[in-house]
Amino acid sequence: MSEKNLIYKSNALVQAAYSLSLSEQKLLLSAITQVRRDSEITDNVLYEVAANTLSDMDGFSASNEYKMLREAAKRLYDRSITVTERPNGESGSLKTEEKQFRWVQEIHYFKDQGIVRIRFSKPILPYLTELTGAFTKYKLQHIASMRSSYGIRLYELLVQWRTSGEREIEIDWLRRQWELTKKYSSIRDLKKRVIDPAIADVNEHSDLWVKWGQRKTGRRVTHLQFRFGLKEDKKTVKRPTKAQIEKAARPGETYEQVKDRLSRSSDG
Repeated sequence: MSEKNLIYKSNALVQAAYSLSLSEQKLLLSAITQVRRDSEITDNVLYEVAANTLSDMDGFSASNEYKMLREAAKRLYDRSITVTERPNGESGSLKTEEKQFRWVQEIHYFKDQGIVRIRFSKPILPYLTELTGAFTKYKLQHIASMRSSYGIRLYELLVQWRTSGEREIEIDWLRRQWELTKKYSSIRDLKKRVIDPAIADVNEHSDLWVKWGQRKTGRRVTHLQFRFGLKEDKKTVKRPTKAQIEKAARPGETYEQVKDRLSRSSDG
């Protein structure tokens, strides 16, 4: 994919509450790459997405690509998103504002051409175009081959914090924003159905590597902890030698504990 296929989203949009299927996500993101930011943006523009484009992204099977594109577009038309903001950057619950609106306001179907054209809703455009310092950018190719919608959502949350390489996320917040409050009530099911597939997607298909752990509050697991970085950077990291490990050992540390500590330090 070319360099121009970039996704721009405001951070408020990345952290918004919504649920989309994998095919809906890829349809939406393919349209977002076409939004121009060098001229005035209106909601009069129709963005074209071809079925074969999404088939190339592993979003659809080649034999039924247009049918699946049409079905994804129809579902997307009914989807809404809830964005939470604090006007003027102020903190405090009294200043919090929630806005709910649709992703798209109109869809045109062209079966003979194997395409659909979508018109974004007017309220969504500022989150795709009026971007200042608080936005997230990444290449479409880094999510193109993902197999779960959770992988895309997790990737965006990590990219948002790419300069730090670490992010801790409250589980209850994740459930709300990913609209999982009625699903996977146990942490075991959440890991199996959501977190593990998302981690696998990021590690296999994106430009990031990611490791994760968990933190408890009392006896309850309340937070997920992620460490991540660019794969190309990790390839250049030199792992500690046996001599370095023996030299760096602290009283009471096992060989594996020292090795892990030095490796994490090298990962940055």
